Amino acid sequence: GQPNPFGGFMGLLTPRAVGAAFGALVSAWSSQRKLNHFSAKYLAITIFYLACAALFTACVILSWSRGAWLGLFASLLAVVVAIPRRWLHSLLLLVAALGIGVALWSFNLLPNSIISRVTSVFEDTFSVTDVRGVDIDPQNYAVIERLAHWQAALEMARAHPFLGVGFGNYEAAYEDYRLINWKFSLGHAHNFYLNVLAETGMIGLVGYGLMWLCLLYMTWRARAHPDLLARGIAVGLLGTWIYLSVHSLTDNLYVNNLFLHLGVMLGLITVLYHQMSSGIEISRLR
Repeated sequence: GQPNPFGGFMGLLTPRAVGAAFGALVSAWSSQRKLNHFSAKYLAITIFYLACAALFTACVILSWSRGAWLGLFASLLAVVVAIPRRWLHSLLLLVAALGIGVALWSFNLLPNSIISRVTSVFEDTFSVTDVRGVDIDPQNYAVIERLAHWQAALEMARAHPFLGVGFGNYEAAYEDYRLINWKFSLGHAHNFYLNVLAETGMIGLVGYGLMWLCLLYMTWRARAHPDLLARGIAVGLLGTWIYLSVHSLTDNLYVNNLFLHLGVMLGLITVLYHQMSSGIEISRLR
């Protein structure tokens, strides 16, 4: 009964599994080149992570969550771009990946059910500027309900532009800013950026954005880790942050204890970044 958090959890896991599979595969290849011996351990790890990635991807698709689909596409694209060490190679991979995606879409090689579901969210979302004038029906109910909560969040931000209505107070303030046909609050704005803006104002939103920019910088640095498996995990974590950033445009993933899982991943990237920083300092001393 909770397709978005379920799809979100699977989407957060998928790029990490892909990154770890890449790291394990490169480790096996490196062992073959250096020792002339193919590592069965790294081969088994690669197969395990690839199986996990396939399972998680299937779960994201079956969740039928459009936010999860868009987030997964963006995260896997980020993983592909982050794998090479050189910018030129990353750029070439990005162009190739986008070209394949455009070709699949243009020649209708994707299932029609998926195409229609993705296009419908853009048509419904960007064709509406004020949901108070929209006729509600079973087909557009979910999208209009989300837009109504976006509009309520913007009204809160207009009334309290710098500090918002107070951290965690979206639901408490909802009654004063809700639209006439939407009496009951969903607990959040179904767009985490608008939720932060409504609750903490422009100061909070800028602070939240700066925090994630610092995290992206740390992760980009950690992808140069000398241990190949650790590097693959860092690349996967970069995809995880991109996934969270995109899916947060349509939902709030800090629910159902997902924030505990995110806390573990924040700890993991902190360890990898610290190891990288320590290694750089040692090499400078030498």
